[in-house]
Amino acid sequence: MVSKPALKKHLLLMLSGCLVPLGFAPFNTWIVTLLCLTFLYQQITTHKSEKILSLVFAFNLGTFLTGTSWIFISINKYGFVPAPFALLATFLFCLLLTCLNSIPFAIWGQISQNRGFRVLVFSSLWVLGEWLRSWFLTGFPWLLIGYSQSSNWLSGWAKIGGIFWVSFISALIAGCIWEIYRARLKPKEVILISALILFLAVTGLNLSQVNWTKQSKDILSVALIQPNIDQLQKWSLGSQSRILDQLSEQSSKYWDHNLLIWPEAAIPIIPQNTPLFLSKMDRLAKETSTVLITGIPTYDATTSSYYNSALSLGEITGQYNKTKLVPFGEYVPLETLLRGLIRFFDLPMSNFSHGKKDQDPLIAHGHKIASAICYEVVYPDLVAKNSKGASIILTMSNDSWFGNSLALPQHLQMAQMRAIELSKPILRATNNGLTAIIDHKGRITHELDPFTSTELSGVIQPMTGQTPFSKFGSIPCIAFCSIVVVFLTCLRLREKFIR
Repeated sequence: MVSKPALKKHLLLMLSGCLVPLGFAPFNTWIVTLLCLTFLYQQITTHKSEKILSLVFAFNLGTFLTGTSWIFISINKYGFVPAPFALLATFLFCLLLTCLNSIPFAIWGQISQNRGFRVLVFSSLWVLGEWLRSWFLTGFPWLLIGYSQSSNWLSGWAKIGGIFWVSFISALIAGCIWEIYRARLKPKEVILISALILFLAVTGLNLSQVNWTKQSKDILSVALIQPNIDQLQKWSLGSQSRILDQLSEQSSKYWDHNLLIWPEAAIPIIPQNTPLFLSKMDRLAKETSTVLITGIPTYDATTSSYYNSALSLGEITGQYNKTKLVPFGEYVPLETLLRGLIRFFDLPMSNFSHGKKDQDPLIAHGHKIASAICYEVVYPDLVAKNSKGASIILTMSNDSWFGNSLALPQHLQMAQMRAIELSKPILRATNNGLTAIIDHKGRITHELDPFTSTELSGVIQPMTGQTPFSKFGSIPCIAFCSIVVVFLTCLRLREKFIR
């Protein structure tokens, strides 16, 4: 039976976790997230090791219940699942994320608890939890703590070690804040820890000023179309002609641009069923020296496979097929068992196949374009791999599934972090927002209001070269955290053996 004091502490930690998303977009109050982590660190360093996992669990559960609450909208409104069951499904999803993010702390008691190591252990275990969550069962690398620091000096570290390294530094600073606050520290220790925090912040600022990539001599004019098609009408056969007419009308003023971008699945028809329209768009693109890139479902008759694709028309045609698919939204796990049971398992276009891992980039006016369709942009190593040799990154999305929720600004913020990590500009074309042009430093230079049918016209300067992160990815950071945990675990075992 749980005592009242223990219950109170767990509820306080859950409440603290609920405040964590305030550090993410659109709030960007990064200090709140750091202080919440500081509170978690204080709690787990003042309790017995057997209680640590439940404390971390309570904190993470609060974070996901508030930060990913938009999952309910996707399941209920667009997945046609009744509210009570959608609430249950959302809670179970948050529970899964909580378990994955908390599991590494199960070995907290088996690691050396020397005071000089505690902050390092805390940071390493936190990152390993985020990393586990980023790939297990296809992964869900959403709400990584590092994103909360994307608008301050710490974001400069992303060019070196990516988002996981920023998470590591964030957790490290959070732990250091509590160590400074503790009255038992000697003045020299306080000065040393304060100097470490200052070093991490100032170095991050300096790294953000380093130009790891070089500007191309070309400046490309771009136009991004935001059609704002209702998700419940998008796949209706009766809406197809109207959607194509709208795309054509919205694009009519922008054929003088170098690049014309339509969002994910903007054309809701496979190419074989709309050859005349695609032929007309291809002819217009060639006549005006414009490259049109559109999202479209495609079908490969040789393999009887459907793909969620980006298709380029004009000077050089090309196609990119999405590799990271969203479970249930784009494919159904255990399809033979689940398909047809309820409407949620039979959503439109939920039978896509995975694209090949190695695909040729799209090309426009001599520049290679790395593609990331919708959810793919939240995978740092995938985008880094695809962007090698590319000078522009394109992410097209249909965020209608999320409604008017926190998911929209959170998704855009993750795209901004990819630009920082790789030091390359990003074009983000969406169906309903947030459509934006992001420069190589992660700054939004042009942006459209959500839920409006409009267009975004601007310019983009391609960037060539690679940052350290684009060369090595997240491996060095994950390896470092793993080595820390293994080394200190062995040290603890040695201490027990000597005793």
